[in-house]
Amino acid sequence: MRRLLRLTSFFVIGTLSLFGQANPQPDTAKKIKIIKASRIFDSATGKYVSGQAIVIEGDRIKQLIPANEAAAMSGAEVIDLGSATLLPGLIDCHTHLGARADRYDEIYDFKDTPFQSAFAGVVNSRKTLEAGFTTVRDVGSLPFLAVDLRNSISEGFIIGPRIVASGPGISITGGHGDLNNFSPQTRVVMFPEERDFQIADGPDQVRHVIRAQVKYGVDVIKILATGGVLSKGDQPGAPQYTLEELKVAADTAHMAGRKSAAHAHWTQGIKDAISAGIDSIEHASLVDDEGIRMAKEHGTYFVMDIYNDDYILNEAPKFGLTKEKYDKEKALGQLQRDNFAKAFKAGVKMAFGTDAGVYPHGDNAKQFFYMVKYGMTPADAIQAATVNAATLIGRDKDVGSIAPGKFADIIAVSGDPLANVRELEHVAFVMKGGEVYKNTLAH
Repeated sequence: MRRLLRLTSFFVIGTLSLFGQANPQPDTAKKIKIIKASRIFDSATGKYVSGQAIVIEGDRIKQLIPANEAAAMSGAEVIDLGSATLLPGLIDCHTHLGARADRYDEIYDFKDTPFQSAFAGVVNSRKTLEAGFTTVRDVGSLPFLAVDLRNSISEGFIIGPRIVASGPGISITGGHGDLNNFSPQTRVVMFPEERDFQIADGPDQVRHVIRAQVKYGVDVIKILATGGVLSKGDQPGAPQYTLEELKVAADTAHMAGRKSAAHAHWTQGIKDAISAGIDSIEHASLVDDEGIRMAKEHGTYFVMDIYNDDYILNEAPKFGLTKEKYDKEKALGQLQRDNFAKAFKAGVKMAFGTDAGVYPHGDNAKQFFYMVKYGMTPADAIQAATVNAATLIGRDKDVGSIAPGKFADIIAVSGDPLANVRELEHVAFVMKGGEVYKNTLAH
């Protein structure tokens, strides 16, 4: 049954691509393209470079040359974007591509099949790419939707960003990732083994579930160290895993060559995850001074989703958000933003992550404004979504900067995002792997 479901899910995604979403992988080998614009954002320095053009061969950047030499390269396709600003493709380290922001009512836990999530994943992948996010880390989806999306996009069946894929977030029984406060007879899984990929109690089960997820191709392990906000019957401040269990999770992931991410809102869960060797803390809403100090000492990344509070409090109630979840978000939202400012000022490594799927996909760049509002410069915020994010997800050799040898993942905006970071909310040009997916700027 499990094999049938995965094959069927893959068929659904493939079929969607054939009917209206098709984008067969182009043959980019040997093709030379040159992109020119007023300025290029150097994500290593956080400053602009002017008077340069980007030479692309196939799907990677070959070199940067003086812009006035571009016309001399015979046979090259020149893309002149005039006074625009070029930046590396943006990276969102916390997304849920299979999730919809109009699905807060718990009835959908019982009405929707996994195929609804697959349909959403196809649509949301394209929206995300067209918003300028050429790479994302999906940190929680049905087993193993993110893996199938990653593979389908890589093979050219559908349009979307590069995906670093996790399986479902690993939870204790009755925790943030479980189905709570319903009768024991209630089930919403299509096959009983689904829980084998998500629920783990004790070190041995944690180790087993991680190995099972690795078996099916995940890139990163997501473990739920504390309770959550958008779940029933648990509290964000409740620790879910012991230090021993979290250490087993980090060690097992690392032994398999995978990184690990911990959902953690409360102070003790954050500190235990850092001590255990988890690579990134997701949310970090109520981190205290000791947790900030520990994160800095260990080099642990914080991925803090400080935009979506606006959407949850103002829009989600229209789509069935319960009072329990609303109250939990209201209690945490502003504290998380204040702690973001404290952690950044203290020197904690920050990577851009939004929890896309909690709010509509494609609005990812709205978070830049809040990152600047709470202490970052525009350059800092863009670096969090480029070089910092690329390092966190282990893809810094391929993405995160405009440099020779990197993938030709390049975006452009018409204005100056260092003067007004909200320019990034209006990306007008998107290239991924040397292929243009959006362009309203070409001269």
